Amino acid sequence: MQDKRQFYINGAWVNPAKANDMPVIDPSTEDEVAVISLGDQADTDAAVAAAKTAFASWSQSSVAERMDLLGQIKSVYEKRSEDMAQAISLEMGAPIDMSRAQQVGVGNWHIEGFERALANFQWEKPLGDHAPTHMTLYEPIGVCALITPWNWPMNQIVLKTIPALATGCTMILKPSEIAPLSGAVWSEIMDEAGVPAGVYNMVQGDGVGVGSQLSAHKDVDMISFTGSTRAGKLISKSAADTIKRVTLELGGKGANIIFPSAKENAATSGAQRVFNNTGQSCNAPTRMLVHADRYDQAVEDVIAAANATEVGPASAPGKHIGPVVSEVQYNKIQGLIEEGIKEGARLVAGGLGRPEGLNKGYYVRPTVFADVTNDMTISREEVFGPVFTVQKFDTEEEAIAITNDTDYGLTNYIQCQDEEQKVRVARAVRSGMVELNRVGFGQGYAFGGYKQSGNGREGGEFGLHEYLETKSVSDWPM
Repeated sequence: MQDKRQFYINGAWVNPAKANDMPVIDPSTEDEVAVISLGDQADTDAAVAAAKTAFASWSQSSVAERMDLLGQIKSVYEKRSEDMAQAISLEMGAPIDMSRAQQVGVGNWHIEGFERALANFQWEKPLGDHAPTHMTLYEPIGVCALITPWNWPMNQIVLKTIPALATGCTMILKPSEIAPLSGAVWSEIMDEAGVPAGVYNMVQGDGVGVGSQLSAHKDVDMISFTGSTRAGKLISKSAADTIKRVTLELGGKGANIIFPSAKENAATSGAQRVFNNTGQSCNAPTRMLVHADRYDQAVEDVIAAANATEVGPASAPGKHIGPVVSEVQYNKIQGLIEEGIKEGARLVAGGLGRPEGLNKGYYVRPTVFADVTNDMTISREEVFGPVFTVQKFDTEEEAIAITNDTDYGLTNYIQCQDEEQKVRVARAVRSGMVELNRVGFGQGYAFGGYKQSGNGREGGEFGLHEYLETKSVSDWPM
């Protein structure tokens, strides 16, 4: 049993002001594997006070100092990569090989992207030839509260802490209380890398407690939150009284449009993309839209892909998928599968209950519904598990209309070898990101969505701007 009840405040590991223990559950076994303490107002206040004090000096640090610190963090992160992989696998159920390659690997990738962006960032910019003495300055926003989810811990922690640090901000990290071990390891990395006292702080807690306290705190200048749309709305309301900046990366219900010219394996690869990370990705392509000419074959292909997807414990090596993160999440997914069956969607793979041979742990059967319509719950609500739908369309216009008929707008996917059509459809769909033909995005790309998928962008130069205020100054020396 790991004891992770301490918080990291003002450069030191400290005990909580008041004990409020919470167990950490291994989703593969349902066993208690660690204990944390949930912070209260006194812990939140101490962390915010430390960050506020540290801001005076850190905001005036040079770009060279911050670049050097990012390099130190990257070096320690690489050294601690196995510790991080084990923590993530244990806390949220990512299979260990996937945890090492993807969950840990994406953190390093984003650090490198921010290093490049920081090295090339223009902090002072003339307005233009028409106003030669008008200068635009970019300055750190202040004390930032960073609230991160459990599904991709290092992706989100790095996407928030590193740009905050790079721009001269100070911060308080609140990792997910469901998967808090990676946040503790990250705090050890920040300490070993030599982040100045108070610049980075970490308090464990839940949304009702520490999350709400940070959102409403008068000395917090910015909230960056990744999680559910429901929680994002509550945070926005809580932050409104202090008019702080709020950036949100929320849910998704991405469409994957397969046109007649798509590659032969488009449906199979789309299914595999959903099942990765046990479907626990906000940008997963969970609505597969297939042209009528390809529909019947696509359904056969995704049935085969679902049946070929193995499910097993996170500790086992291999390319299987693991459990979902918690009992609450398991029950939610089961309820949505049951709703899909009741509403008349055709269940073609998977279904209710655990996979055969797995009687303990939060394991979900890889599940596919065909012949769905856009008014069905299974087509509209984010499942956040290894479950997706397949829907038929006849025309490009119909595919675009179905794609955009959602409250979300994070990532859409287009499978099409017609160059003019793929560009035309990419412009027409309403989402912050559009992936064409499974070609991944470049390092430093802008991650974020439209509509109820959130606001703001993370990654590279786009991520730096979220932590900066813009100042206009006249009569600047030429």
